[in-house]
Amino acid sequence: MMENNKQIDEGMTIWEHISDLRRRLLFSLIALLVTTLISFAFAEQMVDFLAKPVGGINSLSSIEVTENITVFMQISLLSGFIFALPVILYQILGFIMEGLLPREKFWIKLSIPLAFIFFLSGVVFAYYFILPTAIPYLINFMGIKTMVRPGNYFDFVLNLLFWVGISFELPLVIYILAKIGIVNARMLIKQWRIAIVLISIFAAFITPTVDPINMSIMMAPLFLLYMISIIFALVARPRKNEKDIEKD
Repeated sequence: MMENNKQIDEGMTIWEHISDLRRRLLFSLIALLVTTLISFAFAEQMVDFLAKPVGGINSLSSIEVTENITVFMQISLLSGFIFALPVILYQILGFIMEGLLPREKFWIKLSIPLAFIFFLSGVVFAYYFILPTAIPYLINFMGIKTMVRPGNYFDFVLNLLFWVGISFELPLVIYILAKIGIVNARMLIKQWRIAIVLISIFAAFITPTVDPINMSIMMAPLFLLYMISIIFALVARPRKNEKDIEKD
C-alpha cells in the first residue's frame, strides 16, 4: 500500500502539485469567507465585548466617517480567521502530508485541533489578563486625559490578541522542529537561560506597556509554554536519535 502511495506521489507532475495547492487554497479562502460572513451577524456583540477593558463602547469617540465601519470589518475578519483556522491548517498540512507515513500523518492531524486550542488560549489569556492591566495604564499615563478612538483602540487590541495567540503556538512549533531533528529536549533544557532572554525580548515586543508588571504577566505563560515544549520535544524525538540522546 505504501509502495503504491509512493508511486502515485512520484508520478505527480509539478502542474498536478500546483493544481492541488490551488484547490486547497481555494477551500481555505471559501472557509474564511463563510466564517467571516457569519461573523458579520455577531460583530456588534464582539465590539461590545472587546470594548469592555476600556469601559465599554460609550468610552470611545470616533472622529472619521469610515472609522466605525473599518472597525466592524476588522473584527469580523479576525473572528472569521480564528474560526476558519482549523480548515486552513488542515488544507496547508494536507498538502505537506502527501509524502508522509501514516503514523506521521496521524500526529500532524492531531496537531490541527491543538493549534486551534493553543491559539484560542492565547487570545483568552491576552483578553482577561493583559488588557485589564494594560489599558488603564496607557490611558491614564502621566495623568493626561485620553480620548480613545475606535480605530486606534481596536487596532491595538486585535494586534495584541493575534500576536499573543501566535506566541502560544510555541509547543507545536517545537514539536515540528523536534520531529525533523533540528532540536531535542536535552538541547532545550541546556539552553533555558538563552530561552529566558529570548522570551523577555519577545514579551517586551508584544507587551503594550513598558512596566515590569505587564512584562512579567506575559513572560510567565511563555516560560510555562517553553517547559511544555520540552515535553513535546520528548514525544516527537525521532526513534533513530533515541540512543544518541541517551549517550549525550
